[in-house]
Amino acid sequence: MVDVQIVSRGIDDEATLNAFLSVPRHLFVEEALRGQAYNDYPLPIGEEQTISQPYIVALMTQSLNLMSGDRVLEIGTGSGYQTAILAEIAKEVFSVERIEELAKKADELLQRLGYNNVRIRVDDGTHGWMEQCPFDAIIVAAASPDIPGALIDQLRDGGRLVIPVGGRSSQELVRAMKKGHEIVRRNLGSCRFVKLIGEFGWMD
Repeated sequence: MVDVQIVSRGIDDEATLNAFLSVPRHLFVEEALRGQAYNDYPLPIGEEQTISQPYIVALMTQSLNLMSGDRVLEIGTGSGYQTAILAEIAKEVFSVERIEELAKKADELLQRLGYNNVRIRVDDGTHGWMEQCPFDAIIVAAASPDIPGALIDQLRDGGRLVIPVGGRSSQELVRAMKKGHEIVRRNLGSCRFVKLIGEFGWMD
């Protein structure tokens, strides 16, 4: 998976690649789908949610330019796979999931795998996690009409944010960097994610 689907498509960040080699992706999908876990496409995880394709997870992770001392906010815990990748690199990961059943399942698996630097809460992810800000990096694993202002506010100066932005059926993956009162945006390419449901995302 790493060589064929990720390295060959331009992912070269050593920390990202090492994280992918360390996290057993098949444990984050249903047992019936484990034979497909390392293929380069998303898979259903229940509750009308998906685990993103490996390349997209790698692209988003690399685009955060994570350092070992970083504190990261993740919006959309889902299966917990992206959470584990982040936890392999960053000092702390704070993850918000709106669906309680997914949050509980992911938390149990991550604890079983020894990720003691992860905290998960059930909440509206478009609000971020105010009590724990500022964050060095924020990653959003669901598509929003635009970047929620609450997330920008919780990003430290110099911090990076990666989020799919666009319509309900297709989006652009956007990397934003906070420079004082300015937000510098860069498009990373087309993508397709489930909707970011919440007060500052999609309402349904």
